Amino acid sequence: MTLNNGTTTSPGPTAGAARTPGYAGTLAAACGAVFVAQVANALPASLNGLFQQDLNTHGSQLTWITAAFMIAVVCFEFTFGVLGDLFGRRRLVVAGTALVAAGSTVAALAPTVQVLWLGAALNGLGAGAMFPGSLTALTAVTRDVRQRAHAVAVWSGFLSAGAAVSPLLGGMFARIGTWRGSFWVLVGLALISMALTMALATESKAPEGRKFDVAGQVTFAPGLILVLYGAVEGPESGWTTLPVILSLALGAMFLAAFVVVELGAESPILDLRLFRNRAFTVSSAAAVIGMLAFLGACFATSMWLGPVQHQDPIRVALPFLLLQGPAFLLIPVVSWLLHRVSPSRLLTSGFVLMAVGCLLCARLDVTDPRLDAFVAPALLIGVGFALTVSSVTAVALGSVPPHLAGMASATTNMLRDLGFALGPVVVGAVALSGAGSAFATNLSGTVLPAAETAAAREIAAAGGPIAVNGLPPGAPGSAAHSLALDALGSGFSTAFLVCAAAAAVAAPLTAFGMIDLHTGDPSEDGTPSPVSSGHSGRGEPAVRAARPGGRWRSPGLRPRTRRSRV
Repeated sequence: MTLNNGTTTSPGPTAGAARTPGYAGTLAAACGAVFVAQVANALPASLNGLFQQDLNTHGSQLTWITAAFMIAVVCFEFTFGVLGDLFGRRRLVVAGTALVAAGSTVAALAPTVQVLWLGAALNGLGAGAMFPGSLTALTAVTRDVRQRAHAVAVWSGFLSAGAAVSPLLGGMFARIGTWRGSFWVLVGLALISMALTMALATESKAPEGRKFDVAGQVTFAPGLILVLYGAVEGPESGWTTLPVILSLALGAMFLAAFVVVELGAESPILDLRLFRNRAFTVSSAAAVIGMLAFLGACFATSMWLGPVQHQDPIRVALPFLLLQGPAFLLIPVVSWLLHRVSPSRLLTSGFVLMAVGCLLCARLDVTDPRLDAFVAPALLIGVGFALTVSSVTAVALGSVPPHLAGMASATTNMLRDLGFALGPVVVGAVALSGAGSAFATNLSGTVLPAAETAAAREIAAAGGPIAVNGLPPGAPGSAAHSLALDALGSGFSTAFLVCAAAAAVAAPLTAFGMIDLHTGDPSEDGTPSPVSSGHSGRGEPAVRAARPGGRWRSPGLRPRTRRSRV
């Protein structure tokens, strides 16, 4: 999930100025592409219960459906940006849309959960190309700062709309047919988007100074995948098993090699000099931790209502309107606030709201299927996310000099998506590990018949308490259903607490870590104003920002110029 609407407008052109040729068509194509990419991202949220029933999945296998998508996005986001600059952003979007169509076809035909993982990973690769490709194609045809900020806001609105509509779309088609039908709908949407892009979008490139960082890519992607594999499989396979230990150790080695490679790279995919800047470092850490809290809460909600409570897909989708909808509906409000309130204050406020919402979710009763209990916590989390996802971009990009704004944009997007990828992994590890321990304890003290106890213990050993919870009535081990339900409720309540703790850590991190740090671009009368949208010329959306008084005071970052003409 990539969102980059943390920009606000600056004084713009005179009324009635002509638009850049190709602007309207590129805007329509970019919005359609990002909508499809985000539908592909959020679609499984309402379908986890059906995946569990139809494909006989256990806990970590469901985690991988969501994680496979985001891992593909995170691992190749930097490289796709370079590809777009070198060979054309429209070509990149078309190729990404084709990958989504292929991945959705694989998912629709998947006979096993492993094939469904492949479909999710292909969708993630496609979305990883569509997110940066559509945004940079759009910003390349805007004529000035005001038009660019408006275009990015519209683009972000369609991204948020895709996130809000996708679970409902999946639930509707799953209800009238099967979950496979919702993926066929996604295939159709992808083909329509591809046709729109080819017919309407203007091609653009920015090859100057862009090179592949092959060493950085081949160390970063395996390192991240191996570490996340160990984190997902650890709770069920055991943290001391050889595959888990090896994956964590090798992953750490690859990531350490990535840091070494980037320090000496001629054209690094991640310029580590950025982290000498305290504001950028704090906002980056907050992005990872805070977005982990948000998507972790979303994943926990989908699991709670789906595989745990076995609710109808439509009912599973409804809370996601409150979780994802505010990011779309509040775009004008957040843009207005970014003109008048420090982005760091908005960050802190948003993380506090998310923490409170997650705490309320942790108090839910797993035996109560009513949705009204989700209204207040989901709304708090959704509004908090709307405030933070925009503000983190404004803080990060407003804290670096113009010549590093493009790299800062790409880095901020990647770190935010890393938080999104970590959310389901951490939540799944905490919830399923806790549920397994609780179920074993409950089963040891039960008065169930010995045959039922033995069957439940054997099934739990293979698939965890979520497998016992999914047994049909009368099946061996099904008498332990209530024990499994209680254990899962306890496990996911703990996971909600972890999400609350993550948001609670991010709030003071931004509140106190940014004391005495101010980002902004001096306005025409000389007073500081919030960041304003720009473009780096490196294929990434950027901002222009300077310290009050016109001097850059970012330690370790060499100033180039006070203002950058776009």
